[in-house]
Amino acid sequence: MNKKALVIEDDKNIAELLRLYLEKDGFEVSIASDGGAGLRLAGEVEPDVILLDIMLPVMDGWQVCKEIRRSSQVPIIMLTAKGETYDKVSGLEMGADDYVTKPFEVKELLARIHAVMRRADGVAAPVEKKLVYDKLVINLDSYELIVNGRKIDTPPKEMELLYHLAASPNRVFTRNQLLDEVWGFDYFGDSRTVDVHIKRLREKLEGVSDQWSLKTVWGVGYKFEVNDSPEQDAPADKK
Repeated sequence: MNKKALVIEDDKNIAELLRLYLEKDGFEVSIASDGGAGLRLAGEVEPDVILLDIMLPVMDGWQVCKEIRRSSQVPIIMLTAKGETYDKVSGLEMGADDYVTKPFEVKELLARIHAVMRRADGVAAPVEKKLVYDKLVINLDSYELIVNGRKIDTPPKEMELLYHLAASPNRVFTRNQLLDEVWGFDYFGDSRTVDVHIKRLREKLEGVSDQWSLKTVWGVGYKFEVNDSPEQDAPADKK
């Protein structure tokens, strides 16, 4: 069965160019020319990947991405004519998986599409991993984060990042190491992706316990710092 792509783009020339190359690459392609129509199609078509322009009529791409993330983790690549860091970070904070600045090379865009889809497939793969710290349970088997007895809605990539850090307490990881080991070596984004995800995790975890914390090691990267030695369930893939 062919994979399905949804292109939400108000520039007809760009939209048709994307349709041409995506269909040639084996995708079934749906196109919406404004944010409202794109949001409706996302629910109807249930695409495997979404290419989402930022500057759209009716509803901008940031809002569309935010609304889609309420009910779906479909891979989203933002398309923007703007190259400022603010626009890129805003897209990531809304839940986008990647971004491409116009004008773009079609081959690079296709490579990014396949990369985010591979990562999404990996998220769905069965795993048996669970970590327990004081007032914190990180369960990758069910992709659940329990903080102080409450389940906290957390996107898959944030879960994977937190698990990766907490599975090696007090070890410092550079941003590039985290990109390679959590996002995968084929990820095309920059290190600010890690910063954005750490910021969102801190909003969920800060002040919960005095036995552990997410720490920044200035000039190096991040670590999951454990002050004492709380009881912990070993990950299923570790002895």
